[in-house]
Amino acid sequence: MRYVVANRVFVKPDYCLEFEQRFKNRAGQINQQPGFVLMEVLKPQSENTPYVVLTHWVNEQAFQNWIGSEDFKLAHKNPMSKDAFMDGGGLEQYDVIVSSSV
Repeated sequence: MRYVVANRVFVKPDYCLEFEQRFKNRAGQINQQPGFVLMEVLKPQSENTPYVVLTHWVNEQAFQNWIGSEDFKLAHKNPMSKDAFMDGGGLEQYDVIVSSSV
C-alpha cells in the first residue's frame, strides 16, 4: 500500500514564480530518498486556490525517514519569507486504497 502526503500551500501572486523555481531547482533531490515513489507540484488554475505538493512513498515509514533526513533539513534550510504565504493549507496524509494509470 502506498502512502501519499499532500501539502496545500497558499502563495501570494507576487511570490508564485519564486515558489515554483525553488521546486524546479531541487528537482531530483528527493528521488534519492529510500522509499520515494513520485513527487508532483500542482499549480492552481484559479485565484485563492493553493498549490498542492504531492509526494508518494512506499509506506509511512519512508516518509518519516525522509523528514528526519539531512536532505530534508537542507531542502527547508532557507525558507521563503512568511510574507509570501496566505493563511490556510497544510499537510494531509493518506493511504492509497485504489490507484489507476494508463
